[in-house]
Amino acid sequence: MSKTPESLNNAQNNTKSSLGPAKPITTLPDLFLTAVSLLFLFSSPKPNHTLFRKFLPFPPNPRRFPKMTTTSQSRTSFATPQALSDWLKPRLSSDSLDSWGVKPGTKNLHNLWLELSEGETSLVDSSPPLRTVNVVTVRILGKGNLVLVESRQELSDGSFRDRFRPLSEKMNPHETTEEAVARAVKEELGSSRIVRIVPGSYRKKLEERNSASYPGLPARYVLHSVDAWVEGLPEEDFVTEEKEEYEDVDGTRGLEKAVSVRKHYWEWVCSDSLCS
Repeated sequence: MSKTPESLNNAQNNTKSSLGPAKPITTLPDLFLTAVSLLFLFSSPKPNHTLFRKFLPFPPNPRRFPKMTTTSQSRTSFATPQALSDWLKPRLSSDSLDSWGVKPGTKNLHNLWLELSEGETSLVDSSPPLRTVNVVTVRILGKGNLVLVESRQELSDGSFRDRFRPLSEKMNPHETTEEAVARAVKEELGSSRIVRIVPGSYRKKLEERNSASYPGLPARYVLHSVDAWVEGLPEEDFVTEEKEEYEDVDGTRGLEKAVSVRKHYWEWVCSDSLCS
């Protein structure tokens, strides 16, 4: 029995409805883009953190560290000696602070306050504080390979302290090495003398040690050293007297409360085994 065209159309429509809605046909461009995307996804290299660590001063995911409880800020002045004392007490042992100006050869709190007021010294805020001083050191040359050293000092309280070091002086703020040398020679060796610094002899050195003047207070000394010839000095051992180290124009600084150097004792010593 032959089927009519109408019955054939009905059969085709029934078949389409049983298979569900027709799906869109994937075109060639769509297949190409999909292939490229998959290729890029699976072929991309993983990030090389080792390479980053090699060239960066920090890791790709830096840790966060807690803030330190100490500070490196420096104090350069205090309104009064009492203000300095109040600042030092929680940072320095009481035994050390109480020995200042009492132990022979030491200076007192008033001396440190004057140093800070003059800008000769600064204190790093730590426990204990760190005293930083710029010092000029003059190695004075004499005849026969001799050099001049300060063997000891006599202080205003009648005590002595051993030194055995070349002429040394704390530097003032913004003072050049040459200016500090001339001032040190004038203040500690007497009247103005002709000073000739040996060319090329300048050396800069950093030393850290406990302060002999202020027990318990660590010190950082920035030493500016030169060799020099000074005219008119005695050829034998000698003693010089020093005037007041600081000025007190209006009488409010209490210089009499500070321990000061009254006399310097000088000796000529051999600089090497070739002394005549």
